Amino acid sequence: MVKGNRVALIGTGFVGSSYAFGLLNQGVADELIMIDLNEDKAKGDVLDLNHGKVFAQQSLNISFGTYENCKDVDLVVICAGANQKPGETRLQLVEKNLKIFHSIVTQVVGSGFDGIFLVATNPVDVLTYAVWKYSGFPKERVIGSGTILDTARFRYLLGEYFQVAPQNVHGYIIGEHGDSELPVYSSVDVGGVAVLDMIKKYPEYTQEDLDDIFVKVRDAAYQIINSKGATYYGIAMGLVRITRAILHNENSILTVSALMEGEYGEEDVYIGVPAVINRGGLREVIELNLSDKEKEQFAHSADVLRGILKPHF
Repeated sequence: MVKGNRVALIGTGFVGSSYAFGLLNQGVADELIMIDLNEDKAKGDVLDLNHGKVFAQQSLNISFGTYENCKDVDLVVICAGANQKPGETRLQLVEKNLKIFHSIVTQVVGSGFDGIFLVATNPVDVLTYAVWKYSGFPKERVIGSGTILDTARFRYLLGEYFQVAPQNVHGYIIGEHGDSELPVYSSVDVGGVAVLDMIKKYPEYTQEDLDDIFVKVRDAAYQIINSKGATYYGIAMGLVRITRAILHNENSILTVSALMEGEYGEEDVYIGVPAVINRGGLREVIELNLSDKEKEQFAHSADVLRGILKPHF
C-alpha cells in the first residue's frame, strides 16, 4: 500500500475510466485501485493507464483490486451502476441502482473502510442519500457530484454569451441533478458585475437569452446521450475536481449533493448546493440568498427528490 492520497474507484465504465484518466493526468492522488465486476475490463484499464505513466507529470500507482482493498483508502468513488438510456430520465434509474448500491456499500464498509464516499452514479442525489443510509457514515463523509457538472455547463455557456472566460463567470445551478434543477440568476456575476444588472443596462443582453441558456444546461445530458450514448468527460473532470478539493484540503466551494438539515428550509434530502469541501469531506453548506421564485423552485426540487426516496427509506 502506497502512503499518501489513496483512492478506490468502483465502476470502470465510461465515467470511471475517464475519471481514472483525469487523475493520472492531473496528479491529484498517489494511488488508484480500480474495482469492477467485469474484472477483465478493469485489468485492461489498469494496463492501458500504466502504459501512459511515462507521459504523466506525476506518478500514480494504479492497480486492480477488490472491495477488500478499500480498507485503507482515503476516498471511495462510486461510478458503478446502470447507465441512462436515450429517453430515460435519471430518476427512472432508481430501482436498478438502489439494489446495486446496497451490495457495493455493504461490501465497502465491511472491508473496514473509514474514509469518504464520493458518488457519481445517477440519479446522484437519490443514490448519495442511499449510500449515507446504507453506510451509517456521518453526512460530512458522504458526498454526491450533485450539480457540479450543471454549474460547469452553466458557466461555460454564460462565458460564451458574454464573451469572457468561464472562469470569470460566478454562478450556480442548484437542486436536483436533473429536470427540476434551477439557475440562481439572482447571484450570478461576470467579473463582479451582476448579470441581472447587465441585462438591464445593455440591450444586446436579454432575460430570454438567459432562459434559453438554462434550458440548454438542463437538457445537455439528453443531447449528448442522443448523440453518443453517454456523458462522461465532463462529469469525470468534475469528480477529479472534487477529489482534489478533498485530498488537498482546499476548502473549495463546489456545488455537490449534500444532506439538508434545515439549510434552505429543507430536511432529510440530498440535493445540489454550494458547499465547502476539504480533507474532512463536506465542511459546511453555503446558503445563497435566493429570490422568492428561486426559493419556490428549490423547494419543488427537494420535494421531487423526497418523493422518489419515500417508497425506499
